[in-house]
This record gives sequence, C-alpha cells and structure tokens, in this order.
Amino acid sequence: MRLDKFICETKNLTRAEAKRCIKVGMVKINQQLVTQAATKVASSDEVMFNDQVVSLIGPQYIVLHKPAGYVCSTQDEEYPCVMRLIHSPHAHKLHIAGRLDVDTTGLVLLTDDGQWSHKVTSPKHACEKVYQVTLAEPIAAEAVEQFAEGIMLRNEHKATLPAQLVIHEPLSVTVTLSEGKYHQVKRMFAAIGNKVVGLHRANVGSISLQGLAEQEWRYLTADEVASFT
Repeated sequence: MRLDKFICETKNLTRAEAKRCIKVGMVKINQQLVTQAATKVASSDEVMFNDQVVSLIGPQYIVLHKPAGYVCSTQDEEYPCVMRLIHSPHAHKLHIAGRLDVDTTGLVLLTDDGQWSHKVTSPKHACEKVYQVTLAEPIAAEAVEQFAEGIMLRNEHKATLPAQLVIHEPLSVTVTLSEGKYHQVKRMFAAIGNKVVGLHRANVGSISLQGLAEQEWRYLTADEVASFT
C-alpha cells in the first residue's frame, strides 16, 4: 500500500492532508524518516505518525440492539441515526446490512465489508431473519398455512417465499423469513387483514441479541462472521 493511502486510512485524513504530513517529516517507517508519499508500506513495516505507532484495523462487524426512534439512514432530519450509538473511532466507515424502520426495534448489523454485507442481504443467500410481532387483532390459526404457502402482497407480481409463523398468543407471533422485501412483515399481515403494532427483529442467521440491552452493541465473534461466508 502507498504510504499516503496508509496514513489516510489510519488517521482519517484526506489524501492531500496525508501527503502534506509526509512531506513535512511527520512520518517514519521502521524508525527512518520518509518524505515520499508513494513509498510502499509492507505488512511487516512499523509506521509512526508524530512518533506514535499507527496500524490498519481489520474489517469491522458489529451487532446493535436498535431502540425505537432511531433510523437506519443518515438523511433523516426528524430522527437520529443509529450510527450515533456506535462509539468507535472508525464508525464513520460503517454501513448497515439490512435496515429497520424507525418504529422497529432489534437486531441491526453494521460493517465496512461490502462483500460480507451483500451475503447478509442478497436474496440469493436466503439468510433467515426472525421477527417477534405484536398484532392489532387476534390471528386465525389458518394464517400458519397461509404464511407457509406464501402471501401475495399488494403491488407485487408473485407471492412471498414460504415463511414460518408461530402463534404464541392471539396477538403475539413469531415470523421467520428468508427474504427481505420492503416492509415485508407489515405487508404480509396487512394482506391477511391484520395490522402490526409492534415489531422486533430477534435474529439474523445465527446472530442474536443475547446479552445486549437496547442501544448496546458488540463486535461479532469470528464464528458469527464466518457463518455468512
């Protein structure tokens, strides 16, 4: 990697700022002053910036317990973005792999690895997602079979893929999906004459929110990351 790119990524500088810092003598490689921005940095090199060792971080994989009232977008002027909840010096590099609505709570995945997030969200990979749902009206037992067969949503040309519906109480159910159409859970219940009044994503694949209170987050384990590769 070029030295100026290395400094950009480790110090969150623009390319011009990095080149300027290198030119004025703020950077050393293996204790030797380097003033050429195009100098190559090997993985075994020790790079110092202002006499402090700097190093690249690896890809980030984070699970967040999203509360209601936060959006998964940076373009909303009314509600805060979930990124505000990630207290990391490298949070600016993250993007969200599978968004939730402002009133939906639960599991959100964030990463700076584009290929990995594609595996989470792409329909080709059929990643299962589990939602806990509170309904406005008691649900009929035959809804289990309707979900298993697939449901035709408004403005769609074909039915959803089969989904698993588990009824716990007349107003409390769990739905497991392997696709992610826009507002899919809400639209599925609307299609059978009901309304979702509470929605919580509990799992994405093998990843859960166990041990995380609302607004808390953690890095994924190596096994959790590998479960999508």
